[in-house]
Amino acid sequence: MSSEPTNCVFCEIVAGREPARIRYLDNDLIAIVNRLTWVPVMLLVMPRRHMSQLEMWSSGIMTRLGDVAATLGCMYCPNGFRILSNFGYDGLQSQSHGHVHVIGGQFLGHYA
Repeated sequence: MSSEPTNCVFCEIVAGREPARIRYLDNDLIAIVNRLTWVPVMLLVMPRRHMSQLEMWSSGIMTRLGDVAATLGCMYCPNGFRILSNFGYDGLQSQSHGHVHVIGGQFLGHYA
């Protein structure tokens, strides 16, 4: 989707109609603090223009988005972090607006 859909909280944040703690902003990208707090650092990095996860990953914006996510990860989580992207309901994607998560600030555990 290229147009702003109804009820997209991320589009509302980009438009300034919903509050957010912004950690990065340029003409194309925004990074905000996630409202979830199950680890000390939870950031969301996304295009300002609404697009699906697949559109975001297939577009040319991913290189810059990845650079911003990694830079913020290094800045806020100097001992290490994860960059995650959820696709679809089974992958626990809760918002249709494409985004990646930067999480860290503590040891995230071993893989099972």
